[in-house]
Amino acid sequence: MDLRDFIKLCEEAGELKRIEKEVDWDLELSHIAKLNEEEKGPALFFQNIKGYNTPVLTSAFTTNKRLAIALGQPQTASLCEIAKSWMKATTKKLIPPEVVSTGPVFDNVVEGDKINLFDLPVPKFYPMDGGRFIGTTAALVTKDPDSDWVNLGTYRMQVLDENSVGVQIIKGKHADFHMNRYKELGKPMPAAAIIGGDPLNFLVGSTLVSAGVSEYEIIGSLRDEPAKVFISDLTGLPLPYDCEIILEGEIDPVERRQEGPFGEYTGYYSGKKSDEWPKPFINVKRVYFRNNPILWSTTVGKPITDTHMIQSLNRTATMWTDLENMHIPGIKSVYLPPESGGRFWGIVSVKQMYPGHSMHVGTAVISTTTGHYGLKGVIVVDDDIPADDWTKVFWAMSMRYDPVARTQIINRGRSTPLDPALPINAREICSRIIIDACIPYEWDRKPLEIQLDTEMADKVRSKWQEYGF
Repeated sequence: MDLRDFIKLCEEAGELKRIEKEVDWDLELSHIAKLNEEEKGPALFFQNIKGYNTPVLTSAFTTNKRLAIALGQPQTASLCEIAKSWMKATTKKLIPPEVVSTGPVFDNVVEGDKINLFDLPVPKFYPMDGGRFIGTTAALVTKDPDSDWVNLGTYRMQVLDENSVGVQIIKGKHADFHMNRYKELGKPMPAAAIIGGDPLNFLVGSTLVSAGVSEYEIIGSLRDEPAKVFISDLTGLPLPYDCEIILEGEIDPVERRQEGPFGEYTGYYSGKKSDEWPKPFINVKRVYFRNNPILWSTTVGKPITDTHMIQSLNRTATMWTDLENMHIPGIKSVYLPPESGGRFWGIVSVKQMYPGHSMHVGTAVISTTTGHYGLKGVIVVDDDIPADDWTKVFWAMSMRYDPVARTQIINRGRSTPLDPALPINAREICSRIIIDACIPYEWDRKPLEIQLDTEMADKVRSKWQEYGF
């Protein structure tokens, strides 16, 4: 599936609206998209951008249904069910990419002085943004110089001039690993920003995959067939053959330029102009694009946008996968709600089998690849509470949770510089809380839970219409 297939499937399912009226890339496009997302509206395909011929897709993943379409899952599946299927596929096997010689992205290739990134209808999203951001759904492709490890990472990207794109590569991200190694070697890092192609490039590129594992392998597992890539003669990077747009070049691991601020997924700016740290940037040497290319964007900003939905899905899936690979028994469901930014709070349902089992789960969660980074809180509930049933989770926190006896505070954990709850000059470390909202396994006398009489409940249901409902 490529982006055009996804758009067609969404349209057939009544999940996409085409906007024919002329729309300005400067705030108007993003504000239409954001207001539409707040109304839980369809994906939007802007066909008439002021001053441009290239259309823009937004709001692709703001509902479970469209996430299910992208992943080939039943369209009625819940986010938790989609994540469980993801976990099962990626714990079964990883499928490496298949190298092909060409593809539709070769329709047009522009190099050198002919490159002008302002030829694309790159949106400006919010009034205080530092400029126009081309990379909101893009994935940055980089490669470890000492091995075959290829990374796809979704990092925000701002157009700085005709052939330069600022990239926010945060400390500890896998592209940061690669860039630091190139710095040691005294060489520029080959890099490419990919937009479009398989919608999973964005979904998986924003996923916390373990170091050394390529996102291309995860995409292959989720599709149950290899992702198709070509090997660039410019950088040697494997790049998707069916992208809408690819910006290829190199990043100087030492040189920095001013980038941002940007209205982030937390609902806050990442800083103000004087607070933003200088960022690496891609010196774009070649641009590939398909005939009639589509620029794919997401509005970011306050929840819930497709950024929060994909973070909720992919972090739920990878945390569940991590717990499965750690052989933690009794896990029934996992959920990182989109309302929490899709990353700051996690809920796990467990069937307890031994004293301390629930806290075993809580401490395991914060040690996973997904949970070690940015997570602030874990809520562990018994197996009769689905992790994504917020009403029952609150009931468990109210009726089964004793704060003094069943709370653990972790003083130091890895945070994100985008967390607005922390002082702007001290955002690398955060605290965490584990809330054990389970009935203690070791209690001999557990509270008696009220249950309906099964026989009477069935009898009442069979006569439901007779009661006048």
